[in-house]
Amino acid sequence: MRTLFAAVILAALFSAPALRAQAGPVEGGNEIQVWTGGGHGINGVESGDGVWNVGLRYGWILTAPHGPGFLRGRLEYAVEAVPLFLVFQKTNTAYGAGVNPFAFKWALDTHRSVVPYFEVGGGALFTNTKVPEGTSRINFTSSGALGLHFLGSKHNISAEVGFIHISNAGLATPNPGINTIQFRIGFGRFSQKE
Repeated sequence: MRTLFAAVILAALFSAPALRAQAGPVEGGNEIQVWTGGGHGINGVESGDGVWNVGLRYGWILTAPHGPGFLRGRLEYAVEAVPLFLVFQKTNTAYGAGVNPFAFKWALDTHRSVVPYFEVGGGALFTNTKVPEGTSRINFTSSGALGLHFLGSKHNISAEVGFIHISNAGLATPNPGINTIQFRIGFGRFSQKE
């Protein structure tokens, strides 16, 4: 997984200067994207667990560029459907699906073919077995990420690294949660307002 992620990042970085940039995120425009990501637990009793997921994203660019200095950027609100969410646990693999009803992205205003961003979001995860083991089949997710959009003439590639917390929020006891660092690759496009 790490080798695949590194290869995609290197390919995107080396091809970025050759790409003709699209307009990118523009106030009143939209983002549509398909993505996949994976990662591994980083602490506690669940540090041996891994995750892999696939999702669809639809976003609305809400603002024109504003803010101070290098933080000048645009705010995007997005929703995500996650039709495939796998959690690889010590004794089984949990198959699930989720929905992320909110994601807030701040895309920096760079005027280049590479657009850095940071994002926070959250949602719900429903699985066929308990996640973590012995807890609940219904969990909540919260996340934060740093990423880059590599703009092409019609489409873009995004690459990000994020922290994701999976927890049942007290629906069951115990509630150890799973903390992961996840690498995510997306393919999408920004539409412009008419």
